[in-house]
Amino acid sequence: MEVQLQIKMNEKLFLRNPEQTELGKKIVQHGIQLIHEIGFESFTFKKLAEDIGTTEAGVYRYFENKHRLLIYITAWYWSWLQYRVLFETKNINNPEIKLKKVITLLAKTVEDDNKTLYVDESILHQIIIAEASKTYLTKNVTEDNKELFFKPYKDLCAVIADILLECNPKYKYPRSLASTIIEMAQFQIFFMYNLPSLTDFAKTKNESNVVSFLENLVFSSIRNK
Repeated sequence: MEVQLQIKMNEKLFLRNPEQTELGKKIVQHGIQLIHEIGFESFTFKKLAEDIGTTEAGVYRYFENKHRLLIYITAWYWSWLQYRVLFETKNINNPEIKLKKVITLLAKTVEDDNKTLYVDESILHQIIIAEASKTYLTKNVTEDNKELFFKPYKDLCAVIADILLECNPKYKYPRSLASTIIEMAQFQIFFMYNLPSLTDFAKTKNESNVVSFLENLVFSSIRNK
């Protein structure tokens, strides 16, 4: 029997729950694919509606605007990644090995999870790398934060911060380092492929080198007295 993973989403992110209808699932599925193909700036609900064979008004019945859809799929990804982190580390007792596992999960290519039928995590990961910062680098960030739109990201940071404290209970900056690890993993991969002079990994384009760099940075920080 195949197990399907369901992630509970903040109800304020949508007008109608997309998981409850086939059209809603198509909006999320094809929205992810289209944003990946043409970029968030060029993405519109009109193009999405044409892609899935519905009306633009039909898409607006689920999401207020395209930015709200971006927040939705980004929040979904962070919740899914938190699930993966907890699942992959639950039987690891050594905190340093656990932390290395987390860094690998953050920096390595993501494969599609067959437990989620209409979300392709491998494509969504590419959107996270290129577009995720656009969810909060806005004038409405304070209001969106009050609505708990960024809670999945904060929850993931908290999980990583706890692992950092397992490695060194006296470390003063666990949440700052946790968010830095996440952001740096995304930025270094983006730079590696798009702005190569900003990294040392442009020639090899090997994500394992990004993992090694992050491990060096993180363990140097937490072991520094």
